[in-house]
Amino acid sequence: MFSPSYLHLFSGSSIDVLALRNALSEENITPVVKDEAESARLAGFGQNAPLMQRVFVHEDEYDKAKAVLKQLST
Repeated sequence: MFSPSYLHLFSGSSIDVLALRNALSEENITPVVKDEAESARLAGFGQNAPLMQRVFVHEDEYDKAKAVLKQLST
């Protein structure tokens, strides 16, 4: 599990997450992407929700990352 210093920013398809990761990197924010389907596949288990990923950012960068996400959604 993630340490409490990381906060959940977004959940969505791998395509949306890729766009968000690129936008965050332009702002020098490094997100942590959790892909449970890929983790399950690597461990030999079935996939629950393929293509669904979750994005976490450090709590110090959360407000800035939230603004980036808002710009992407407009």
